[in-house]
Amino acid sequence: MPNDCFAAAADAGEPLPRYVCLTFDDGPSEHTGPILEILARQQVPATFFVCAQEINEPYLPLVRKIVQQGHQVAMHSASHKYAQIYQSTDAFWQDIKTLRQALEPYVTLADLTWLRFPGGSTNTVSHRYGGSGIMQRLKTQTEEKGWHWIDWNVCGEDATAAHPDADAILRNIQEDAEGRDTCVVLLHDAKAATHTAQALPAIIDWFRAEGYAFCTVAQLAELQTAAG
Repeated sequence: MPNDCFAAAADAGEPLPRYVCLTFDDGPSEHTGPILEILARQQVPATFFVCAQEINEPYLPLVRKIVQQGHQVAMHSASHKYAQIYQSTDAFWQDIKTLRQALEPYVTLADLTWLRFPGGSTNTVSHRYGGSGIMQRLKTQTEEKGWHWIDWNVCGEDATAAHPDADAILRNIQEDAEGRDTCVVLLHDAKAATHTAQALPAIIDWFRAEGYAFCTVAQLAELQTAAG
């Protein structure tokens, strides 16, 4: 476990290990199953920030498999429609309520305490709909609920309009990860992310070769808390 690795290093006075969280947004989809197979084969944990759009509905039972394989399920959005969810804070939380209802058959709702805001916590698109202060209000309200939010600092750009191939996704990640001891990698298991699964084995191999240990977002938070 990453926690044991962290404790051993701290006790020995050694440099703390490098950590990477692989995170997948906007699924589940037809690509989630192949991604889960690769993660299982490589024995790598990941965090899935899931949606409940109409396109996701046939694949929502995969959320149970995500949990069974030891990964973290976290909240992203029900609709992922900025114009709706960012109209107001009430609209955002209604969307999250809808998401949780959709996920209830597959996961223990009490375990859903982490979320990623569509577009990230510093997005400015939301300002068009809910004003310039909406993201700060949402971050504060998330914390008031006792929940947690997280962005990313490494991006594969696998869901962009450029549709990068597997090699390009890996290069994007390598460039963003340079010089970082802790990487939170944004990837996608959405229908449009057609090359992510193909890129994943090389991504895992590269981080391993660079000396990173893999953990979920929740585990990373525990490690950071333990580090003081």
